[in-house]
Amino acid sequence: MQISTNQFKNGAHIEIDGKIWKVIEFQHVKPGKGGAFVRTKLRRIEDGSVVDKTFRAGEKFRLVRTESKKMQYLYDSGEAAVFMDSRDYEQIEIATSVLGEDMKWVLPNAEVEVLFVDEQPSGIQVASAIEMKVERADPGLKGDTVSGNAYKPATLESGVTVQVPLFIEEGETIRVDTRSGEYLSRA
Repeated sequence: MQISTNQFKNGAHIEIDGKIWKVIEFQHVKPGKGGAFVRTKLRRIEDGSVVDKTFRAGEKFRLVRTESKKMQYLYDSGEAAVFMDSRDYEQIEIATSVLGEDMKWVLPNAEVEVLFVDEQPSGIQVASAIEMKVERADPGLKGDTVSGNAYKPATLESGVTVQVPLFIEEGETIRVDTRSGEYLSRA
């Protein structure tokens, strides 16, 4: 099955020169003079490297078959994250370089969707919003709201630091947008 640059979507997988790439982001550009083109940022599945590529509008590529499986994240072995299929207890390892930034939102024993591209594990899909406990947050200082700085840094149980309102304290559970890293609400 073929996919045209006009049909690109974030997260789509395509094959270029025998290698499988994930479309991270793309932008259709129609200059005043000359033909239209598509600017893309692609991540190579096998090693996680990210490149910028430009294609002519309408250029076609082989669309790669993808599927996802619910698996449990067990632990980080240093160079790879280990996941287990809950149905048959089969364990797989995915290189942390391939997983990228998504792992900062996943705690051990959490269930995640593992993405398989042409039957090879290639990444995970985290929810757009997650609930996580605040491990460390400095107390809000009196007068901070006057300067318009109504946020303070807080470290979550996974080690990620996000900006939260001054009233959030250690031990509270909050909702965070995983795409932007922004505080959404108390859980």
